Amino acid sequence: MNPRKACMSWSGGKDSALALYRLTQQGLYRVDCLLTSMNAAFGRVSMHGLRRELLESQAAALGIALRTLELPEQPDMPAYEQAMQDQISQLASEGFTHGCFGDIFLEDLRDYRERSWATANLQSVFPLWKNNSTELMNEFIRLGFRALVICVNETLLDRSFCGRELDPDFLLDLPASVDPCGENGEYHSFVYDGPLFSRPVGFRKGEQVFRPYPAPAGPDALSYGFYYQDLLGDQEIRNQNQHKWNNSL
Repeated sequence: MNPRKACMSWSGGKDSALALYRLTQQGLYRVDCLLTSMNAAFGRVSMHGLRRELLESQAAALGIALRTLELPEQPDMPAYEQAMQDQISQLASEGFTHGCFGDIFLEDLRDYRERSWATANLQSVFPLWKNNSTELMNEFIRLGFRALVICVNETLLDRSFCGRELDPDFLLDLPASVDPCGENGEYHSFVYDGPLFSRPVGFRKGEQVFRPYPAPAGPDALSYGFYYQDLLGDQEIRNQNQHKWNNSL
């Protein structure tokens, strides 16, 4: 049986990478593209602020075509859904039959994805669904994937975890209240090497920044924020070095 043509919903993080690995091992699907939501105003991944350059380098190292959902700085839900439906329809017109996702536990999110992709008769696949989070993390590390925490929700995890490697010590240090995979939004990661990569993605740590977000409506709503570990790709490193050189003249 020929593998089915699939698109991977791609955050650039560990769950996406492990789900992609499992798909390649099963041989039932041929993942021909990665689809990532981007903040077009800043050229960064919407979910965790990774620079576009690093996302593109990651896709190149994986050898899979990258597509981006270009969103405004503050997209509302109707704008997001319209942009996504346009992408899904385009994929269907090109012969894609499946969308693949790295979700583990969130029932509402799974239901939403299945409904959205079904509008163009694309089926949804969840290779990690209902797996134990600790076992998934141990598998990810055992397979040789390398990843860095690049975003932390301040209400769920301490700032000190931002910028850390995903390794056995990271798992040991996580509070008991935190899902090891960060499935409840505790943290997000960037995978830069592993068994699917033809080469590691080069980067250098930049500054760590905090961004507050307004509280949702309601008398008991609390403001919250995220710590982000900025990562610089090769081009940004060259730009900074050139700037330093120019300032020294």
